[in-house]
Amino acid sequence: MASSKSGSSYTMAAARIAIGIMFLFFGQYKIFGPEFAHGGYAKYVGGYVNETAVGIYRPFLRLTLQHPVFSGYAVGVAEILIGLSMTLGFLVRPFSVVGALFMLNLTLCTWWAVPHGAAYWRYLGNELDNLPLMFLFILFFTHNAGQTLGLDK
Repeated sequence: MASSKSGSSYTMAAARIAIGIMFLFFGQYKIFGPEFAHGGYAKYVGGYVNETAVGIYRPFLRLTLQHPVFSGYAVGVAEILIGLSMTLGFLVRPFSVVGALFMLNLTLCTWWAVPHGAAYWRYLGNELDNLPLMFLFILFFTHNAGQTLGLDK
C-alpha cells in the first residue's frame, strides 16, 4: 500500500469501525446477559441442527451442544474480540480471518432455511445477512484495513 492514504482507505476504515461497533453490540449482550448462554444458544443451534444447517456441518453443531453454556459464552467472546479488533484497528488481518470464518459458520448453519429444491438464487438471497459481512472481512484482510485510523500502523 502506498504511503499516502487515499479516500478509499478512509472509507475502508470507516466500514471496519462500523462493523466493529456492530460486533461489540452483538457480543456484549451474550456476555453480560445470561439469556443467550443459558438457553438461547441451545435453542438457536438446536434449530439449525434440526432444520437449516448443511448436513456435513451438523455433527460439529451437535458437538457444541454438548456444552451449550460454554459455547454460548465462546460465541460472545469471539464477537467481542472481533469487535475490538475492528474498532481499534488492532490485529485486523488475523481477526478478519476469524470474522470471515464466523460468518461462514452462520452461512452453513442457515443454508437450508429455503425449502429444498428451490432455485439456487433463493439460497444466496437467504444469506444476505451473512455473506456481505463475510466478504467485508475478506476485504479488510486483503486491504490490510488496520493501517488507516487503526493501531496496525
